[in-house]
Amino acid sequence: MKTIRDVDIKNKRVFVRCDFNVPVDKKGNIENDFRIRQTLPTLEYILKKGGSIVLASHFSGGELDLVWERVKHSIGENNISFLENLRLNKGEEENSDEFAKELAALADIYVNDAFGVCHRNHASVVKITEYLPSFAGFLLEKEVEVLNKVMENPETPFVAVIGGVKFESKSKVIERFLEKADYVLVGGKIGLSDEVRMLSSEKLILPTDNVDGFDIGPRSIKDFCNIIKKAKTIVWAGPVGYFEKHPYDKGTEEIGKEIIKNKQCFKVAGGGDTINAVFKFKLEDGFDHLSTGGGAMLDFIAEKELPGIKALK
Repeated sequence: MKTIRDVDIKNKRVFVRCDFNVPVDKKGNIENDFRIRQTLPTLEYILKKGGSIVLASHFSGGELDLVWERVKHSIGENNISFLENLRLNKGEEENSDEFAKELAALADIYVNDAFGVCHRNHASVVKITEYLPSFAGFLLEKEVEVLNKVMENPETPFVAVIGGVKFESKSKVIERFLEKADYVLVGGKIGLSDEVRMLSSEKLILPTDNVDGFDIGPRSIKDFCNIIKKAKTIVWAGPVGYFEKHPYDKGTEEIGKEIIKNKQCFKVAGGGDTINAVFKFKLEDGFDHLSTGGGAMLDFIAEKELPGIKALK
């Protein structure tokens, strides 16, 4: 996979696909600008090397104005063009050839720095690469490097912590971790599901108690933490309870704190809810890597081919 370092960008227009689909509160304020901050090194590099930027993202909140204001506050607006929300054009999600050509006409080079949408077969992620020389940004490069490291060459004991609500959304990931990890700790609604209990493996550790079905109980917290203490590699994908609501936040908070307490360990967390929990409990500085991908990270771990990464090869 070629990266932005492999191309001369001086006096070039660079189309940068970002994933700035950040959470917004009821008052319309950005709750967490983590994804924006993770892409700044790529944008700063392009400007430093004499390129100009055509900046593009999707955003479930509608117009991107408040996001662009945050970017402008961080790096200014000189030599940056800001596009409207890509998904307002139906051609984006249809991976339309026509829409991809329209986007490609705006630039000389394409850079994908949106790991969070690399599992999407969309025009600004896949089809556009047919019309422009295409490269990975620093964020995308780092995501691929870190996830390859933990899945292919982890220090052991390797512990996976899985949470969430729907078993089917994590079933392939759990199976892959059962192949690769030494322990797979499963909480959340998934940990209480009939489907997960049908999996037969000594590596699989399930809750032995719970709080109203919304959180793992004190005995399970202790069991999970005893395993986490010994780990040399940890991947955390999914809160182990309904962490948004007290008192069902205790399990996720305690597990998170135990993970960052382990200083001998390489620690990765990913997925929208997991990252929200990490920031809610102020754990972010304790992790070696926080992934910007939710579905993309899960698909990568499950060894599914990500269209956005395949398009750069």
